[in-house]
Amino acid sequence: MPLAGTGCAIATPLLAKVARMRGGEPFDAHSLVEDYELGLRLADLGARGVFARVEDAGELVAVRSFFPGTLAAAITQKARWMTGIAFAGWDRTGWAGRLAVADHWMRARDRRAPIAMLVLAIAYLAALLWGVAVAAHWWTGTTPLLDPLPGWLLAINGLLLGWRLMMRMACTGRLYGLVEALLAVPRFVVGNAVALAAAPKALARYLRLLGGQAPVWDKTGHDFPELDLPAR
Repeated sequence: MPLAGTGCAIATPLLAKVARMRGGEPFDAHSLVEDYELGLRLADLGARGVFARVEDAGELVAVRSFFPGTLAAAITQKARWMTGIAFAGWDRTGWAGRLAVADHWMRARDRRAPIAMLVLAIAYLAALLWGVAVAAHWWTGTTPLLDPLPGWLLAINGLLLGWRLMMRMACTGRLYGLVEALLAVPRFVVGNAVALAAAPKALARYLRLLGGQAPVWDKTGHDFPELDLPAR
């Protein structure tokens, strides 16, 4: 499975094997998402990936940082991911074996970002216009004419979205409490806004790569919360 970089670990012998195959360098300096591509390489070698939940003295072992810490940094980070995975990654890594259905699904899901951003932008615009239309009908005292099929589709998608937000709130609240669980909902909207702002930046960067420009890897800084280090 592709790695997310932060919070991931790779067995040392396996990393050494990849390094030997690459002339001593396990990471590709020309890749914008070297951790993601390394995950694909490990899968090709038959490596096994696991989600590990480890606790030490009752505290979850995890990376704790504000990543990224500002809106501009978040957009830059998202644009690099989108360029490296959805655009340049398609050119660099291609697809899996013919019968690797799960791998095909995963890569297609990761590379749907450009289309997803277009749909997302249209959806937000439609929601805005829908609100204007409802207000206009209320103001004029008229009844809107709605086709039942879009109504059913909206209801089903609303239920799926609600389930997704509930899972996000539950997982966040389990680790960080009720306040952070409630904040997971507006953060969902903020995340969409970041992705929408990053999409044109990612497309422009990819077009420059096609024009022969060397890839530029933007390292995003980590802002770590203050920890009681002496007590630890």
